[in-house]
Amino acid sequence: MSRQRNTKLEALLTEFGFTHAQLADKVNETAEDMFGKPTQCTDRHVRRWVAGEVQWPWVRYLLPLQEILGRSPEAMGFVPRKSSRVPAPPRRPATAKEQRPVRRREFMAVGLAAVLGLDTIPDAGRLGTGDVERIRAIVPALYTHDHALGGGALHEVAAQALRRVHQALNHCTYGERVERALYAATGDLAASAGWFAYDAGRQEDATALYNEALQAGMLARDGMLQARVWSNLAMQARLLDRDQEAVRIGRAAVETRQAKADPWLMALLHCRQAVGYARVGDRVRAERCLARAETTYERTEGEPAAWLSFLTPAELTGLAGAAHQALGRHKRAQELTATALDMLEPRFERNRVYYTLQRAQALLDGGDVEHAADEAGKAAALAARVHSDRLRGRLTGLRQQMRRYASSVPEAAQFVEQTRQTGV
Repeated sequence: MSRQRNTKLEALLTEFGFTHAQLADKVNETAEDMFGKPTQCTDRHVRRWVAGEVQWPWVRYLLPLQEILGRSPEAMGFVPRKSSRVPAPPRRPATAKEQRPVRRREFMAVGLAAVLGLDTIPDAGRLGTGDVERIRAIVPALYTHDHALGGGALHEVAAQALRRVHQALNHCTYGERVERALYAATGDLAASAGWFAYDAGRQEDATALYNEALQAGMLARDGMLQARVWSNLAMQARLLDRDQEAVRIGRAAVETRQAKADPWLMALLHCRQAVGYARVGDRVRAERCLARAETTYERTEGEPAAWLSFLTPAELTGLAGAAHQALGRHKRAQELTATALDMLEPRFERNRVYYTLQRAQALLDGGDVEHAADEAGKAAALAARVHSDRLRGRLTGLRQQMRRYASSVPEAAQFVEQTRQTGV
């Protein structure tokens, strides 16, 4: 039989951004989750599949490929023999599942790439307003999963979508009006990809994506987009303990004309500035920003942009708790954070972990070690549901503090042991 190149698989590698070696590594990781042990897949196997030398891979490779790429064997370009069949995947060994509590969510995100409609974005010809709308639709689709999955599960698929949009920008033609809309849509996607990378703990990637979003915002003359990116850069600066820089960047966001015209965005910016001022010890400005956030939020109406969908009264209350915690008002911080948790909708799984950790920290800093350990234990259990290295870092820091009390407080010892077993 003459050998025919597997162009379908080759296109999928491009779509998902895999090199031959990266796909082989992913097959091994997925197989270990499915079978309890890795396969010995190498880049040579992938080259042979693409070249058409192997028309129907062994099941130990085929099942992981289906899981990773979200396609049937035939849709991946493989040609079945008469005796070929794809058996049901084996039951996962419990130990493998425990060791990889978030991998299933990573696979869900990979499957999401198949339904974002990226293949409908042309890479040649002329782009019109319909194409711009398809690009704009990517961000709301991603954010429907972000609150539950976390950025660690979404940053790769967002980056993949951005690469596809870059192909359209660089290889298609379009008029001046469409060009401006394209830059705005691309900047929106880049800012979102930056947020996912930030949440995933990939700060260099996040910075690069935020810079790209800022540039796109300037080209599109989109002040709202620029204010959003400034705000996210301020959050990143705080994460990296550059608090004065965070305040200065946040001020740039607050002072944009477009932000002042949007109560949703301005309420968030005031809340984040309140936390920033509190962290540098400026109590007066922190309290002033909290008051402004509350009055501004009262003026909101309709639905916010997709990336602002998390901004609810629970979020404002939780951020107020963060500001009071930074000011050393631990009892007030604990009360506000408890209220935020009571108000928080079930769909905000990652934020529930975040504020449960915040409450535990407030309790611990206030001297209530026993209840802090109980709350930290809840956060550790919840953290298995989302993939956020940012939250895992906070959980690790809390564990290190709790170890000081493990010899004298049974609840602290229990939390330390619980997190030791889960690898935090």
